[in-house]
Amino acid sequence: MQAMQFEQSVYSILKRDRRFDPQAYLFLKDALDFTLKRIADGNNGQARHVSGPELLAGFRDHALEQFGPMASTLMKEWGVRKCRDVGDMVFLLIEEQVFGKQESDRPEDFSEIFDFEDSLVEPFLPARLREEPKKPARGGRTAASS
Repeated sequence: MQAMQFEQSVYSILKRDRRFDPQAYLFLKDALDFTLKRIADGNNGQARHVSGPELLAGFRDHALEQFGPMASTLMKEWGVRKCRDVGDMVFLLIEEQVFGKQESDRPEDFSEIFDFEDSLVEPFLPARLREEPKKPARGGRTAASS
């Protein structure tokens, strides 16, 4: 698809749904290309349909590769805070006939496959913090202290 057509489709989406920044859609398109290449590389160069969880993993990995420790901050700024947000953008692009889908594809395929924010933050935490269980918020109580 030509860049101008994609941008027109994003503009059309934004007229009815302003949840996500236009840059999030452009990044999603790049993340799909990144994921398709990764799948083809692991499949003797053969392209195939990308599942929701595969696209989510590619989206996360591409964000980490492109934006490093700023990935989480940038995604929040763009309105992308959870896996389901990526799925919502995918299905908005499907409605615009920018992305294709198979009969079996559903928005639920993107339902919190992993903790989106943690997946963008944890790779940059010191190893000792990645291994420790999360502590309750200050003044919060754990189930054991109740």
